[in-house]
Amino acid sequence: MDMNAGLGGFAAALIKYPMWVMNVVPFDLKPNTLGVVFDRGLIGTYMNWCEAFSTYPRTYDLIHANGLFSFYLDKCDMVDILLEMQRILRPEGAVIIRDNFDVLIKVKDITNKMRWNGTITITISSSQDPQHHHPQLQEPSMPHHSSLQEPSMSHHSSPPEPSENQPAPSSSSSLSYFPLCPKNFTNYLPCHDPSTARQYSIERHYRRERHCPDSSHEKLRCLVPKPSGYKTPFPWPDSRNYAWFKNVPFKKLTEFKKSQNWIRLEGDRFVFPGGGTSFPGGVKDYVDVIMKVLPLASGSIRTVLDVGCGVASFGAFLLNHNILTMSIAPRDIHEAQVQFALERGLPSMLGVLSTYKLPYPSKSFDMVHCSRCLVNWTAYDGLYLMEVDRVLRPGGYWVLSGPPVASMAKSKNQKRDLQKEMEKLNDVFRSLCWEKIAERHPVVIWRKPSNHFQCRQRLKALMFPGFCSSSDADAAWYREMEPCIAPLPNVNDTHQTVLRNWPERLNQMPERHGVTISSFKADTNLWQRIVVYYDTKLKFLSNGKYRNIMDMNADLGGFAAALIKYPMWVMNVVPFDLKPNTLGVVFDRGLIGTYMNWCEAFSTYPRTYDLIHAIGVFSLYMDKCDIVDILLEMQRILRPEGAVIIRDSLDVLVKVKAITNQMRWNGTMYSKDDSGFDHGTILIVDNSVK
Repeated sequence: MDMNAGLGGFAAALIKYPMWVMNVVPFDLKPNTLGVVFDRGLIGTYMNWCEAFSTYPRTYDLIHANGLFSFYLDKCDMVDILLEMQRILRPEGAVIIRDNFDVLIKVKDITNKMRWNGTITITISSSQDPQHHHPQLQEPSMPHHSSLQEPSMSHHSSPPEPSENQPAPSSSSSLSYFPLCPKNFTNYLPCHDPSTARQYSIERHYRRERHCPDSSHEKLRCLVPKPSGYKTPFPWPDSRNYAWFKNVPFKKLTEFKKSQNWIRLEGDRFVFPGGGTSFPGGVKDYVDVIMKVLPLASGSIRTVLDVGCGVASFGAFLLNHNILTMSIAPRDIHEAQVQFALERGLPSMLGVLSTYKLPYPSKSFDMVHCSRCLVNWTAYDGLYLMEVDRVLRPGGYWVLSGPPVASMAKSKNQKRDLQKEMEKLNDVFRSLCWEKIAERHPVVIWRKPSNHFQCRQRLKALMFPGFCSSSDADAAWYREMEPCIAPLPNVNDTHQTVLRNWPERLNQMPERHGVTISSFKADTNLWQRIVVYYDTKLKFLSNGKYRNIMDMNADLGGFAAALIKYPMWVMNVVPFDLKPNTLGVVFDRGLIGTYMNWCEAFSTYPRTYDLIHAIGVFSLYMDKCDIVDILLEMQRILRPEGAVIIRDSLDVLVKVKAITNQMRWNGTMYSKDDSGFDHGTILIVDNSVK
């Protein structure tokens, strides 16, 4: 069956084969071409595809639909058309659909739900006939991985128009390219997609957790485009105060948070005055209050978690004291707050206290901060505070501002409600053995005990919560929060290992990993040499172009440690199933990072990292998922003029290079040379080279 037969050309091309074609012409198509079909000695019928066809189920082996869904897009629901196609198609039949790319994306989403195994192919042609440029969807078809190699151009064809960052390949190239995603995917968040989040429960904000595409069939195989008018971000430290409007074109926060001084729009740029919900007059005075209690400038507080971070002005100010803050917030009505933070050059990622543990090891942060972060801390018997207790170091601090600490409550009823909430909060802290050490408007500060030796009798008497029975408090990737207290090491002993102050702790011998002193020092020294070698090829250390860095397989954090004297910060990612688990070592060194499964998308917005470093990542995931999807995720989160450094075995890098060529990445491979050490084979992509 040809569902939109035109002049009957498809049927005519099949005439010498043992097939016959039902040429269908939509009844309202202008001009009416069905008469031409019959005059050519073919047969067919008029049809309205908003209705069912006059045939029994399972009566056609192959259905061809050219431009059909674009034609009916505004006339009826394409779901009904596709279900009608399923009705009349034989069980082992096939479907060929040609249409616009954005239409086919919608069609593909529906056919996935129909359990049709389809592949989108992009045909690149020099023909001026627009019909020849329609992407094509074949259903059912070969497994999805067959789309890895897109149809090659013949030597007579012209390549598609290259992006502004890439040189055009020669016309003799046999290479084909990944297409750009539709423009509405400019800010695509695969695991935080609002269009799919609605199907999940709002209970405990589960809707705001990570919900990634279930299979490769649901993953986009296209390049996320940059927004119209995108500019190179302001260099650090100017980026702390300014961002281009066209890079993050969202005005909602400028209106919602105008009175709180979060962000202003001035002409073509955003300005970040340093205000916040609890500090509309500026973050400096707010931090000064905290500094009267906590030794922020001493180096004893190095890693901080800011829950509900806004545009990360709190974390931005703490950098003045060499404090590194992981700022987290969900994707919610405060549109793009994490994207603003990263555009400013500040460590941030999408995250929420909901159902799963935060993706960090136990005992990671010296301080946790919440400024009106809209978390119901006393809900579920204090479950969220138990999770804060897990990630907070022994002797660490929790700083809270906003209700029930400070409020604009005017009526007696409101004040009474706040007092009750504060009493409930204090009850939870008593059960955790925390101590309130200060209450100075607008903050209250509690401290976690350095050990459980002195309060274990109280915990036994309370019965709830007890100590967690799990032997691995560091395991956190998609692990549900537990209503229990993560026991501190040597719970029956007052002896605790004390981390040195920053910056000495960067090179302090880690105790979690079991690594020897000699191997730790050797690793640190080797990374110093490797980074210098990278700089001979990329010139990235002192050119000011790179601020936000990601290490996709960070191990002990050696790459980040080697960059510590430069104006950069590194998101140290450790695959969640890597043995041994080294993310705790990263945090103990005064660095920050997260667990991750690179078969899924990262919890960040597009265009948020300047440089991505990947050592051994593709060998690690070669048998776990398709490396095409990992590379396309790297493209999504990399800034348009960013760079990539990939180290892996030669045979793996050959496969990676073939894919990056299809992505229009201008990469160069380097093998062993006279650098004085074995750095392996390296692929460097520098998208700033025009």
